[in-house]
Amino acid sequence: MIRPTEALRLLHINWILLRHGLDEVILVTHLFRPLRFILYLSPWYWWRRNRLPPYPVRIRLALEDLGPIFVKFGQILSARRDLVPVEIADELALLQDAVPPFSGEEARRIIEKDWGRPIEEVLDAFDETPLASASIAQVHTARLKDGREVVVKVLRPGIEKVIRRDVGL
Repeated sequence: MIRPTEALRLLHINWILLRHGLDEVILVTHLFRPLRFILYLSPWYWWRRNRLPPYPVRIRLALEDLGPIFVKFGQILSARRDLVPVEIADELALLQDAVPPFSGEEARRIIEKDWGRPIEEVLDAFDETPLASASIAQVHTARLKDGREVVVKVLRPGIEKVIRRDVGL
């Protein structure tokens, strides 16, 4: 039996697909076949269709909106040119490093909460500007009290809950 939270997430996924003009993914199912026929007769459908970005771009944008598990799926597909057309794989390759970072202050709060003490007790220096940012975490440079240069990987805020939710589908 599907739980209400799962049903809401599935509806949200469908909404994002529709918003990015990927309705054909939804409309191929037997349940929506009559709706597909009606939509194809609508001038609005074709007017909107002609104003959308190219199909590979729409797929990438939808995966970004759907969250880290879907971004990770897109990253994997980008390396599998035997499974997807080259133009889609090229667009999905942008998911490898085009994820906006979260704030350095937020990273500091997450680290201090995880370590249970102020960051200054462990590190001499911590760069709040991330070295790299990805769908699940980002990396910051730092220097330990003994002078060694290190990198600190910080999970995105709330990522565990988001991953559990989507993997559970």
